Amino acid sequence: MTKNWLVAGAAALTMGMTATVSYAQTTTVPGEQVGLAVGAPLPEGVYAIDTFLYRMTPDTGPSALPVDVGVNIPVLVWSTPWQPLGGRIEAVVAPPTVFAFGKNGGPNGIRDLSINVGTFVGGIWAFDLGNNFGVSLLGGAYLNELNGDRGVLVNNAGAFVAAPVLPQLASNTYRFGIAGSYTGDGWNLTANLTANIYDSPAKFPGLNTPGFGNTRGPFIISDALNLDLTATKKFGKFEIGAIGYGTYNFDISARSVAAIINGGPGRGRFALGGLIGYDFGPFTAQVYAARDVVTSLPRGENTEVWGRVIVPLYTAAAAPAPAPAPIIRKY
Repeated sequence: MTKNWLVAGAAALTMGMTATVSYAQTTTVPGEQVGLAVGAPLPEGVYAIDTFLYRMTPDTGPSALPVDVGVNIPVLVWSTPWQPLGGRIEAVVAPPTVFAFGKNGGPNGIRDLSINVGTFVGGIWAFDLGNNFGVSLLGGAYLNELNGDRGVLVNNAGAFVAAPVLPQLASNTYRFGIAGSYTGDGWNLTANLTANIYDSPAKFPGLNTPGFGNTRGPFIISDALNLDLTATKKFGKFEIGAIGYGTYNFDISARSVAAIINGGPGRGRFALGGLIGYDFGPFTAQVYAARDVVTSLPRGENTEVWGRVIVPLYTAAAAPAPAPAPIIRKY
């Protein structure tokens, strides 16, 4: 495989995930897009990408939580043959899932659960600017009102603990992004800015469940920005480098989802870490980890570990080179 595996996740960026039970509020998870040259157009073909996050929460202290959190983001990308105005169109679909893993046994421990996030449907318009530079524009929506789940925590004895786990899913999430990448000489230097826009205030459909509190809403959901940064280099089949990512919430009023999820007002956070990857031929794998270095969130710092697999399912055959013209000599 060539450096194309670097850009094979261009659309994976398009599908983000929800922020889970703590630390952030955006539906697109900060850090989901690092390690991918999202600004560069993909070669024509079909690609499968799966990214998994495991967030380790503190066991003790004021920021302790009774659960760790996982997010799985399977993505299917069709890099089409269409290139209006020179930019390739890439169609993307992804059905993310959030998991909560109880850390304590006994009747008062939290029962494991999974939560459906609205399927992401969107597209990328990616341009090759020449000299290994690329830029892309992204647009789409998480269809939370169609198949998103509010989530309810119960303990191992079956008693209600808290709900909703993901109030931001009361609204479809409208996602827009712009990214730039340099992929020359084995480098992946990428910056990606993602906006999540909500219909706020928003309500889940249906009625509240008796005894489960206000699981319907309305909820005041803050629009937000995520920034994902990548600086990696390939050495043969290996890739290694640095990553950084963060999020910024616009509405941190006491009644906003950003304040409720984070345990109080907090503009956002930024994390730094490292990435290592390996090209196995039929697929590429990446592992990366990061820890918060700046945070205004009351729940404090956290550590995240990520894994990713990129599989090209189909790539279009390269056009054959033109036959050499015959040499005609005149005497």
